[in-house]
Amino acid sequence: MMNKNVLFILILALLFNACGNNEKKQAGKESETGIKQETTADKELDIWNSLMPSIAKIDSYDEDRILESGQGFFVGEDLLVTKYSLVNQATNVKVQPFNEVKKYTARRFVAFDRINDLIVLKVDSITRKPIELQKDTLPNFAKSMYVAPKTGKTLQLFTGKVLNLANIKGTRLYRITNRIRTSQFGAPIFVSTGKVIGVAYSGTVNYEMQSFAIPSEFILDMLQKKYATPQPLELLKNTSNEKIAAENRKIKGLVLETDAGNITIKLFNETPEYRDNFIRLAKEHYFDSLLIHRVIKDFGIQSGAADTRYAEPGANVGWKGPGYTIPAHIVPGLYHKRGMIGSPRKPDTKNQRRRSDGSQFYIVSGRKYFDKGLDELEEANNYKFSAEQRHAYKTVGGAPHLDGTYTVFGQVISGMDVVDKIVQVETDRRWRPLEDIRIKRVRILK
Repeated sequence: MMNKNVLFILILALLFNACGNNEKKQAGKESETGIKQETTADKELDIWNSLMPSIAKIDSYDEDRILESGQGFFVGEDLLVTKYSLVNQATNVKVQPFNEVKKYTARRFVAFDRINDLIVLKVDSITRKPIELQKDTLPNFAKSMYVAPKTGKTLQLFTGKVLNLANIKGTRLYRITNRIRTSQFGAPIFVSTGKVIGVAYSGTVNYEMQSFAIPSEFILDMLQKKYATPQPLELLKNTSNEKIAAENRKIKGLVLETDAGNITIKLFNETPEYRDNFIRLAKEHYFDSLLIHRVIKDFGIQSGAADTRYAEPGANVGWKGPGYTIPAHIVPGLYHKRGMIGSPRKPDTKNQRRRSDGSQFYIVSGRKYFDKGLDELEEANNYKFSAEQRHAYKTVGGAPHLDGTYTVFGQVISGMDVVDKIVQVETDRRWRPLEDIRIKRVRILK
């Protein structure tokens, strides 16, 4: 009988020989292909490392004064997307890719979406591989992640999940569990394939801080509609110049194409800041698809709220503007007779300077008044109606209770029958029509 020790040695020898043969076979495969066999983890790491040059930290400046900081990512070789609100008051933006110390400059843009808070910048003297955008809607609880700059050789990858795609704060947003800080606003949110589902930011909803991704579908839409010639960032500022003002003075009118019919309006040159603002928003297609969200019999109709484009039935809307307000400009002789267009605002308790909303407007259908009613309004509002106003309110009607405190900036020149038709629709307790009525687009008459 073979000695037990000898048998044990023979078994070990056979095992070592088998391992050696396997190593030789593996080495043979590598020598044949010339490629080292990568693990799944290695491949995933390669994907994330390859994305680092296409993600960047950004700082926006007004000349030499820093305004905001955040992140962005390349969606074209020299095109970087980020949040519009980070750069809309800037003259230039400094862009620092995650894999570099060098900073590049962006002074122009090729597309922006004010309502969805996105902009595509043209970055000078740089070429980067665009990051692929997710085109399909993700299922709930899909894995989501973002990448932070490396610390040494360590790649920082933070994971979470997509809760759902919902209408929140006036737009469609992915709700995500990733914790997004202010410095990460504009960062790309990825799925495991390395595709981007949207642009990161966070905000308070129902008294709770939540994180979101602005869906990539809006980026794709901007890229399809981008300007052939990049535009300077200065154009985004809420200001006008004499050249633009001169062009706007020549505009004959604007047509509000609604689901109920067309309403043609003219804007008054006596309120140039309101005229130029409305025309600028119309050119941006800001009003397209917004609801006529407020309808009050014996008063009129109201539209222009940014939170109505994607509003679900029954939602409480009318609270979101373009991100700025306009100083009141009350002109003697412009008053709230039937057909006038005015600018709403927050109540005096929250708005002591009576600044107007930056995009919302109302059209007065009104009602007729007697002298007694006008006398009572004068006493209540400490306001004196002229003989012309009294005549207008007694014959064609209007909304005299707003005179002296709300800005009138335009007038309907045709289509009051459409306004009257809309005023008759059934509404909920917040005066929102039960059946949606939208402005399909605003057409400028030159």
